[in-house]
Amino acid sequence: MLKKNKTQILKQKKEATPNHDGTSHRKHPSHEAHLKRLHRVQGQLDGIEGMILAQRYCPDIIAQLRAASSALKAIEAEIFKTHLRGCVKSAFMCKDPFETNKKIEEVMKMVF
Repeated sequence: MLKKNKTQILKQKKEATPNHDGTSHRKHPSHEAHLKRLHRVQGQLDGIEGMILAQRYCPDIIAQLRAASSALKAIEAEIFKTHLRGCVKSAFMCKDPFETNKKIEEVMKMVF
């Protein structure tokens, strides 16, 4: 069922407008490069589930949870960096006060 949902989501993304905020002057950056890392995390989570089902030693499970969490945080940081260098930078360069404020609010929500 999960794979079917992924396929549907990818189809919807391809059919959707390429712009993340509805404007025509900025294209949403691709994050496909992060999919391999995300799939690795999914594999880690499957492994953790197996560890829990096998009643493995708690510290071993926690170590794997921390590793998966760290991997997700690294992916998050890369996507955040892309957002700052692409979307936010573009909004500031277009010098539209509305777009600039909108991006500032987005960043504030992500940070706090």
